[in-house]
Amino acid sequence: MGLFDKVRGIKDAETRLSREESFASITLVAVAADGIVTEEEAQGLIVGLARMKTYAGYNGNQMAAMLNKLIGLLKKQGADALLGMAKDALPQDMRETAFAVATDLALADGELASQEKDVLTRLQQSLGIPEEKAVSIIEVMLIKNKG
Repeated sequence: MGLFDKVRGIKDAETRLSREESFASITLVAVAADGIVTEEEAQGLIVGLARMKTYAGYNGNQMAAMLNKLIGLLKKQGADALLGMAKDALPQDMRETAFAVATDLALADGELASQEKDVLTRLQQSLGIPEEKAVSIIEVMLIKNKG
């Protein structure tokens, strides 16, 4: 391995995502659809993830470190690159769940802005969620977030 291969190897390791990071990335992309992650959105994301058994072993510091890494990647490489990395590392059986949680977070304020619609459409297509399933998920989340 040459000198530059070693440097590239370090960079590749920094951008490889775990299953947990991939799932969180999908939700982060939805929350950051408007280009801003507010404190309220970040808290909603943390609470939403912390309730899942996937993150049962994560303490507050680990969750913050993971989200800081992902926000850094989002800022440096953009939403499409982060989504691509996440899709590659996310197991097939977690894709509908990730889409549902992302939809729930995007609808937390009871509205769906055009940027959020665009991001959810990209997520649905990128993750290979059948349109009928995506529509069902969105309908349920609209009901959930109505009140």
